[in-house]
Amino acid sequence: MVLTGGLFVAGVILLFAYVDPLGTEYQDGDAWGVVLVAAVTLPLILRRRLPLAVGLMTAGAMLAFTIWDYAVPTAVVVIVVAIYSAGVYASLPRSLVVTAAHIGSTIAYVVASSNRHPGHPDLDVPNAMVNVLVLVGAWGVGRAVGNRRRYTAELEDRARRLERAGEAEVRAAIAEERSRIARELHDVVAHHVSVMTAQAAGARRSMDRDPQRSVEALLSVEETGRAALAEMRRVVGVLRGPGDAERSDEAELSPQPGLNDLAGLAEQMRAAGLPVDVTIDGEREPIPLGVDLTAYRVIQEALTNTIKHAGPSTAQVHVSYHSAELRVTVADNGHGIASVLDGRRQGHGLLGMRERVALYGGSVAVGPRRGGGFEVRVRIPYDNSVV
Repeated sequence: MVLTGGLFVAGVILLFAYVDPLGTEYQDGDAWGVVLVAAVTLPLILRRRLPLAVGLMTAGAMLAFTIWDYAVPTAVVVIVVAIYSAGVYASLPRSLVVTAAHIGSTIAYVVASSNRHPGHPDLDVPNAMVNVLVLVGAWGVGRAVGNRRRYTAELEDRARRLERAGEAEVRAAIAEERSRIARELHDVVAHHVSVMTAQAAGARRSMDRDPQRSVEALLSVEETGRAALAEMRRVVGVLRGPGDAERSDEAELSPQPGLNDLAGLAEQMRAAGLPVDVTIDGEREPIPLGVDLTAYRVIQEALTNTIKHAGPSTAQVHVSYHSAELRVTVADNGHGIASVLDGRRQGHGLLGMRERVALYGGSVAVGPRRGGGFEVRVRIPYDNSVV
């Protein structure tokens, strides 16, 4: 807007006030000349939206200046702006059309003016060639700027698409892991309910013969029920995902693993090429089945990541029992680079690990070890009264 207004005002002023240094006489300024100046400059307002139409309109207006022989000192600037805008905002064929139209109008102006003003040094062939080269240069600069802008816009669009795809992948991973957690916790709660049913049946049968035994059985039912309710509270809000019905009967009936299965897990990892050392501190006391399962899955995922990312290495698993929480540390002495990158990218394994531990109000810390390797530290609190 500012550029267009400035060129229009300058063109009108020079139309009436311009004096050629060599004494060449041009048509005196009048209302028709003002109209031609407006026809040349004002269309530049739309040069970004309609570069082809603006370029052709300014080229036609320059021919009108040639026909009526008005002085147009600002014509070079207008032409350069029109060609540059076509190079930036128009397609390649359209920008070439605009450039060719202005080269043609420039050559026509030089030829017509040289016939009217013979001997004028600015109207000879060398100067005409220089003008043509300036116009071609303006087109080349415009194309380079336009290509750069289009390349940058494409990169930004690709980055946005990749970001959206990454977010969708993360959401899908979280949903898949939550579905798996829900299934496993469902099995844990089903175990509690089964135990409660068996204990209640035993209490009913012994009620007449041994009331004390029935009371003990009912107390056990109460404790088991509390544990089942505690697990059920964590299931609320975690929905099953599609495809659950496709699980095999064997998967449905198989028991869920726990920390008692660590020896078998370590043997599996050793068979896969990862030496694993397991240490357990504290008195191994009963813990909620959900916590037991979560700790096992965390260790399993951490060791799997070690095999996938750490390269040749060894791993140490440390399980520490405390009065109201369980602490688990899995560390390796591998290269660690791929593992660090995976941690920053929030891979599916780490997302699932965090989701599991978050259900129990625990915390997960992952990162490189001092001196090399990678470490996963997990803290899972629990309530002894619901075990």
